[in-house]
Amino acid sequence: MKIFTLANILTLGNVVSGCIGITLVFQGHLEWGAYMVWIGAVFDFFDGFAARLTKTSSPIGKELDSLADMVTFGVLPGVVVYTMLRILLPGTLWPFAGFIIPAFSALRLAKFNVDDRQTTGFIGMPTPASTLFLTALPLVVRDNIFGLGDFVNTPWFLITISVVFCLLMISEIPMLAMKFKDYSLKNNIAKYLFILIAVSMLAILQLSGVPAVILVYILFSIIVHFTSKKENPSK
Repeated sequence: MKIFTLANILTLGNVVSGCIGITLVFQGHLEWGAYMVWIGAVFDFFDGFAARLTKTSSPIGKELDSLADMVTFGVLPGVVVYTMLRILLPGTLWPFAGFIIPAFSALRLAKFNVDDRQTTGFIGMPTPASTLFLTALPLVVRDNIFGLGDFVNTPWFLITISVVFCLLMISEIPMLAMKFKDYSLKNNIAKYLFILIAVSMLAILQLSGVPAVILVYILFSIIVHFTSKKENPSK
């Protein structure tokens, strides 16, 4: 069994990105949590692409991918929220609430691995989407565009949003999968509209607009789910 395939090496890049991000956040560089997540997400995308291209998909690659995701998309966002809460509520136990994120991320990843319904789409929020939101919060606080940083940088918001995202990760809500079987407008109108709105938000809010994009993603997923259910009640 080959261990050091191109795909597995890229997956290990995801692990290293997560570890570096965790270290930098603990050192007080919270924004770097977001940057290292984005780098890890690039590795996460290309490892699957490389496995298909080189025809080296394997059980060990699948397991390694989940372990890598747990580091970058599970532990790292928990550390970011923990650190933000520790700054706001020093000397209390509340900052440890951030670690419900890796706990529920582990549940989410385990569920995904054994759920045959998720081969072509997602049921429940994928861990990368949750992580992109949570790790970008320090950027929102830093830029404070439209006063959003002041709103976000409060204990009640951080704890509440962490609980909400944890529940979304293990929910039964089908989420919009950004995979295109074809590129026709008719079959992909929701995806194209989401991309248009996402690009517009990032143009206005820049990097601190990432959380807003994730919220739009959740909204679109819910709308598409209930619209599809209304058109086909048997689903």
